[in-house]
Amino acid sequence: MPVYENERGTYIFNSKDLCMIEHIPELVEAGINSFKVEGRMKTALYVATVARTYRLAIDDYLESGERYQSRIPFYKEEIAKCTYRRYTTGFFFGRPDSETQIYDSNTYVNEYTYLGIVEKEADGRFCIEQRNKFCVGEEIEVMKPDGTNMKLTVKALTDEDGRTLESVPHPRQKIYIDLGAGLDSFDILRRKQG
Repeated sequence: MPVYENERGTYIFNSKDLCMIEHIPELVEAGINSFKVEGRMKTALYVATVARTYRLAIDDYLESGERYQSRIPFYKEEIAKCTYRRYTTGFFFGRPDSETQIYDSNTYVNEYTYLGIVEKEADGRFCIEQRNKFCVGEEIEVMKPDGTNMKLTVKALTDEDGRTLESVPHPRQKIYIDLGAGLDSFDILRRKQG
């Protein structure tokens, strides 16, 4: 079969993303005890968000099927925060058809920007290795490993030497942040775009 290209390019084997968050019971009952989150060509925020969300969904299902069912909108919303691309269930419920392919685009829509991960606390300040620019006064979201999210405003930023900063524009810069609340190691900071 010939392959053609339009003015936007060719999207060969450009499948929709596999998403089984609504089918955790079927996966667990099938005996699957290890899940792999695809991270190649994805952002760190995507991998962290999806892994955390699946961990929560699996734990919720094992605790109570009703709890899992009631939180499906939350799981879907969390996954959509890090990227949005149409989803498929792959081969799980039969052979995929042409509906599982994306023929018109290769674009992801990212709603949130990854800002960094909390490394340590020192004198009430929390150290992160910053990944994207943000400023004092901006509202950001803290993703806790337990699945809770906290919306907080950046109160102050300082560099490693304690100098006050208004913004942090240089990726991988070690900074200390004050959000007016306690943070824990491994908390992930993100900001809603737009």
